[in-house]
Amino acid sequence: MRRKRAALKELIAQGHTNILDLFDQASEDSAPWELRGLRVDWFLKSIPGVGATKCERILTSLGIRPTARLGGLRVRQRSALRVEVIQLLRHYLPHLRGVLIALVGPSGVGKGTIVSWILANFPQFVVSVSATTRKARAGEVEGEHYFFVSESEFDRLIAQGGLIEWAVVHEKHRYGTPSAPVQDQLDRGNNVILEIDIQGARAVKKKAKDALTVFVAPPTFEELTRRLESRGTEDEEEKQRRLRTARLELAAQKECDALVVNTHVEEAGQFIVDLALGARTDKASKEK
Repeated sequence: MRRKRAALKELIAQGHTNILDLFDQASEDSAPWELRGLRVDWFLKSIPGVGATKCERILTSLGIRPTARLGGLRVRQRSALRVEVIQLLRHYLPHLRGVLIALVGPSGVGKGTIVSWILANFPQFVVSVSATTRKARAGEVEGEHYFFVSESEFDRLIAQGGLIEWAVVHEKHRYGTPSAPVQDQLDRGNNVILEIDIQGARAVKKKAKDALTVFVAPPTFEELTRRLESRGTEDEEEKQRRLRTARLELAAQKECDALVVNTHVEEAGQFIVDLALGARTDKASKEK
């Protein structure tokens, strides 16, 4: 048992396992005893940069005994300690945090298809689910494609500061990115993709300076028109509204950090993946 715990602590210290995931797993009845039974002070001190003094100060402020076990914490203790663990990880191991990627581009350009390819091939990437005031289309699933909310519910999210960004899109409906699930995924080391418009990308850049903004462009405007028509999800009025918006978005593409032309889905997807992984490598190099 001691050897297993020692090996676990070594994995944590070297960054070979996700610390936040381990912390959450320790509360599960199915977790192995070497994790559930790990002393809280040992767990904290396995995080590079956390010494005995800092560990004692944190636990004293939270009213947690150093000898308490990870799997035996009360709900309030666990919640408070989780906040501290996240702050420690952000401070001492920022290079292990995921990258926020904002994909920008007009309707019909293929952002969703690119994202689906990335998710199918790279498990360390996840997509953020946006909230919207528009009605669900046929086949769309609540919580998977969007969170479909009323105008009053959207107002409440704005008032509570629960959105990273929000905007009125196509002169009609509001879309926004809930903040809490995005931050949680980034803290777990996952790269989070946002599918947003240029207004949203501007807002994201103001709040998250290290976010990557990537503009997805069509090979030609004619091809974009063809793709939009082939979807068959918009009537003529809506299609013309989206094409007007597309012209404005294409004119603003230079505001983004990178540009990719979606001629082939696999090539466009790989380009975005390489950008994100390169950003993580650069971040790690700066920490050394």
